Amino acid sequence: MSNQRLLKDIEFIVELDKMKSVLRETSLIDNSRRENDAEHSWHISVMAMLLAEYADDKIDICKVIKMLLIHDLVEIYAGDTFCYDVEANKDKEERELKAADRIFGMLEEDKGKELRSLWEEFEEMKTKEAIFAASMDRLQPFFNNYYSGGGTWKKFKISKGEIYARIAPLKKASQELWKFASNMIEDAYKKGYISTN
Repeated sequence: MSNQRLLKDIEFIVELDKMKSVLRETSLIDNSRRENDAEHSWHISVMAMLLAEYADDKIDICKVIKMLLIHDLVEIYAGDTFCYDVEANKDKEERELKAADRIFGMLEEDKGKELRSLWEEFEEMKTKEAIFAASMDRLQPFFNNYYSGGGTWKKFKISKGEIYARIAPLKKASQELWKFASNMIEDAYKKGYISTN
């Protein structure tokens, strides 16, 4: 085979299989095991498709889904960083920038730049698409924790304030979804899934 571009694409596709082995702290709703990055990325992409109608602003849902499908590719090399782990988050940006150079650098320059640009937009969280994408990224483990009876919230003694801070982008993306999630947080507190502070 002489098509180097195609060979690079295939090599990249094969490398993506490693996402299936990157475990997250969040468990499946049935508590049978921890979910992996590939499952998480698929789940939030479907969520975005279904929940886009509740966005306060008109969004390019195709762009949102692209962001969601690639936002955690860097974790193939950087690993997943639990959002409530203060220590691990200190060098997260540095680890993920190095990983971005490596993973997106596998592709031909034009494709690598396109994916890197989507990843950076997601990380900066300034556009309406990036804010909506970040909301889905945070809402999915939120649902898993709530519907599993507390999940990582209970395991790591996460407070109501920490959860509100974590899902804050949702308030900018959708008032309807924010209200829904806020009611869930208050209900989770009443059920003892989360602490006060």
